Amino acid sequence: MRITNISFERLDLKLSDPYTIAYETIDRTSNFILKVETDGKIVGYGCAAPDPVVTNESPSDVTNAIKNIIIPYLLGKDPFTYALLLLELKELLGKRSSALAMVDLALFDIMSKKAEVPLYKFLGGFRNSIATSITIGIMSIEETLSYANEFVKQGFRILKIKGGSNLEEDIAKMRMIHENYPDIELRFDGNQGYSVKESVDFVKATAAIGIEIFEQPTKVEAEDRLGEVTDLVSIPVMADESLKTLTDAFRLAQNERVDMVNIKLQKVGGIWVGMHINSVAKSAKLDAMVGCIDECGLGIAAGLHFALSRPNIVYADLDGHLDIIDDPYHSIFKLEKGILYPTEKYGLGFSESNL
Repeated sequence: MRITNISFERLDLKLSDPYTIAYETIDRTSNFILKVETDGKIVGYGCAAPDPVVTNESPSDVTNAIKNIIIPYLLGKDPFTYALLLLELKELLGKRSSALAMVDLALFDIMSKKAEVPLYKFLGGFRNSIATSITIGIMSIEETLSYANEFVKQGFRILKIKGGSNLEEDIAKMRMIHENYPDIELRFDGNQGYSVKESVDFVKATAAIGIEIFEQPTKVEAEDRLGEVTDLVSIPVMADESLKTLTDAFRLAQNERVDMVNIKLQKVGGIWVGMHINSVAKSAKLDAMVGCIDECGLGIAAGLHFALSRPNIVYADLDGHLDIIDDPYHSIFKLEKGILYPTEKYGLGFSESNL
């Protein structure tokens, strides 16, 4: 099998609900869809969601990478030699992780379509559904409670609250949500906003709640502080922004900085690297979560299939598509009462007949 044609589309997508995290407010996202055609009539699709902070890319970086690197390199290649292709493309693309992830997803889509199985089965097929959290950005206590109420009504059983800009307000939010919804699992993302002392104070003040995950409370630049928090608190601490490469995963595990890792395919460069990172995490007895950024349904589907394939991936935070207006890929998996299910269509579940 050979790759015979490659094309792409840029999607500039508005979000129905702009949201605030510790360092910015976001109201739109740009995604790229790569279409890789083969002489075997199988077509693979991949998604890139460039982000200046998370993936170190702008949309123009991805456009240039596709035109000047990806298309010239991939044409004529055998997609089943994906280890070679992705390794060489990594060298050519440098730190442009979402561009690499886009190619990775398209290659795995082709291979699992050729095998005539959904991608999660091609990768291992450990489970066939997973619960996802849904995220509430930084907003007032009243707005936070309003969103929590709406999400609980929709059937979500796991809420992820973003904070890091106001310790006392964060504590108050978590206490009030728990008081109103005592049976809902709560996760908290500090978005690098806390000091070590603030992190410890937050955990002590919310101890009665039983917070499930404490995500990236301290800054990436001072990783030893993340390790200090892990040593000082009683709930699992998860690395997110601190984990972008396989080397990061090894360092975090070796130095016992965290209890868990958040693997975002756009951030790490795709499924192939994600599997290696998950193996490092498993060897260090660190649980893994598959997260996302502002990705359309095609990117979320990839995260879902990856999450379903491995026993060590026990958590999912795959809600990035829910605020996207007019997402053309929203129907390639199902979300029912906070549980994500793949379709049994081959690959990632998308072909142009879906449109």
